[in-house]
Amino acid sequence: MRAILDEGFDVLHLHEPLAPGPTMTALLLNAVPMIGTFHAAGDSSSYRYAAPILRWGLRRLRHRVAVSPDARALAHRYLSGEYELLFNGIEIDRYAEGPVTAGDGPTIFFCGRHEPRKGLALLLEALQSLPSDVTVWVGSDGPETERLQAAYAGDRRIVWLGRISDEDKMARLRGADVFCAPALMGESFGVVLLEAMAAGTAVVASDLDGYRNVATHGRDALLATVGDAAALAAALRRALDDELHRAELVAAGHQRAAQFSMDLLADLYLERYERISATRS
Repeated sequence: MRAILDEGFDVLHLHEPLAPGPTMTALLLNAVPMIGTFHAAGDSSSYRYAAPILRWGLRRLRHRVAVSPDARALAHRYLSGEYELLFNGIEIDRYAEGPVTAGDGPTIFFCGRHEPRKGLALLLEALQSLPSDVTVWVGSDGPETERLQAAYAGDRRIVWLGRISDEDKMARLRGADVFCAPALMGESFGVVLLEAMAAGTAVVASDLDGYRNVATHGRDALLATVGDAAALAAALRRALDDELHRAELVAAGHQRAAQFSMDLLADLYLERYERISATRS
């Protein structure tokens, strides 16, 4: 907080303004014009139980932004007010260009926390229906790691990578045939899908509202019924087996990712910073 006060900013941009810690402290104590961006979707016990106090704090924001319709719906449900929709952005060139880590055969890449809502268990169940030459790279770790490693200890098609660097993640995105995001819930915006699209990888994901914010089934991704291992396996099999369709998904994915360029997003926010700063009292 001292750093914020010492710098004398013209505008302060708070992501998740109501998160306990620096952002909420800045919201309640700082006097400069502020813009808040809301990312959370689904439900929030803190919003639900502390709504009256939180609404008072939010009156200090000059402008409110939500990254998806789901995030806007959650904020409006408990906090009321108006929220402009501005997408999340990605650095296109960072994902599109660089080293490539390729698999020895058909390769699926999963990278996310190993917890129930991310759907890794569903992917590994679906893998049992896929050909023996398919490899699944599993990045990161989490509370389900040990259980899943034990459950699939005999399946040599699964490569447990553990936590990997951003550089390794991007190289594997560029080299994999398919990026799979089998999440079950709690995804307000499909940034990981856009990263894969920018890297030139076909996307297979759950048919979640958050993922449909960026992906269209059959055009730039294949979206499978949420929680359905058979449907996920069928989508993965199609993406791996149909080279022509996979190429079409990749080409359309490139075009879709370009619409979410970080450069474009920065320009949109800059316009709002200038407008908010001009109204400073």
